[in-house]
Amino acid sequence: MNLVDIGSLIKLHRLKCKMTQEELSEGIVSLSYLSKIENQKTNASPEILQLLCNRLGIEISEDTDREIEEKCKEWYDMLFDKYDKKVMTEKYEELQQLMEHKINKHTIMFEIHTIRYYIVLRDLGKALHKMNKLHDMVDSFNYEESYYWYKFKGNYYTHKEVHQEALRNYKLAEEVIRLANIDDKEIANLHYALSITHNYLREDLAAVDYANRAMAVFQRNYDFIYCAQCHILLGISYQRVKDLDTAIKNYNLALHLGKLNKNENIVYLTHYNLGYLYSMMGISEEAIKHYSLAIETKDLADKTKLDALTHLVQELHTIGDYEKAKAYLHQAKEILELAKCKYDDFYNGYHNYMIQVYTCLLYGDLKKFKSILTDDFIPYLKQQGDYSNLVFYAKLLATYLEEMGKYKESVEYYKLANSSYDQLIKL
Repeated sequence: MNLVDIGSLIKLHRLKCKMTQEELSEGIVSLSYLSKIENQKTNASPEILQLLCNRLGIEISEDTDREIEEKCKEWYDMLFDKYDKKVMTEKYEELQQLMEHKINKHTIMFEIHTIRYYIVLRDLGKALHKMNKLHDMVDSFNYEESYYWYKFKGNYYTHKEVHQEALRNYKLAEEVIRLANIDDKEIANLHYALSITHNYLREDLAAVDYANRAMAVFQRNYDFIYCAQCHILLGISYQRVKDLDTAIKNYNLALHLGKLNKNENIVYLTHYNLGYLYSMMGISEEAIKHYSLAIETKDLADKTKLDALTHLVQELHTIGDYEKAKAYLHQAKEILELAKCKYDDFYNGYHNYMIQVYTCLLYGDLKKFKSILTDDFIPYLKQQGDYSNLVFYAKLLATYLEEMGKYKESVEYYKLANSSYDQLIKL
């Protein structure tokens, strides 16, 4: 660790201590000279650096600390959703205490990985705060630090559902790979993230390419859960380009791996996506079979279970099995009532409107059915840019209006269904 690097670490600790440049520099160096030290524009003497560190209450550790190195690697390796969050937090707090009063070559990498830590805990506010604190130090990062900086920023924007910005950061991380010391497993993880992002952006050829590149590494490492997730991504992409046989083949491979490894999440996702595929094909019986298997999965999150339940209600209504549709609609209502206590935006969104629509349909309140769709649900779907559901619900309303003899109004919603379908194709 050279003297210039120490200057950037001094800046990092000053910000963590909420100390101003004036407070740190007073009686040691001029304000302008401290700024040059912190921004790596000058090579300050060891004596000055030591005085600045003393004021910050930290020490410079030149020697490689094996304990810190091993503990950092152990913590970095568990920064994934599948690991126990309590253990992850205990390891973080232990490391933080070890590193709080010293600066060494692990300091920056630890701070960068803290972004990922907060993302895994779903504390995106703290993740953003950490990103803002590190932002001015980006130019001082080495290649490996730059790789993780861009990758974790990509993770942040993925969770914020700002997928273009996520893609931009993932691509910047990819550009650094050849210059940084990044192993194949980590590169595969980045390629997997790139596949997911291209999938969200409906860029199917790129999604397929990155999923296959990631899976080649996961197969070599016998990481079958990641292989299953890649098969699901491939299934979604092939489904979109209408290669349905290949889509079904990938979903079934994912399902096989999910069952083999007793992974409930993989089993749910494959049944859910198979249900959606058969629904789009107009094969309601197969769609119902897979949606029914999906909701049998244990420990599903509220939104996850509602996704399958609401689609199941749709399909049962389509084939005229109204009693079963009512039973599943009742389950969906119960989950939504529990969820509204935690997530107001969730309660007021898609699932809420969908349940209202099918409650009206199944219990014969057709006047309210029309008003919910025209006044609330369809405007909501337009605002969200949800063209897939716009096609479905505009056509549903148009059919109802046509049956009621309101041909002029029905034509309006048939046109909306067609224009929404055109937008869907363009995506």
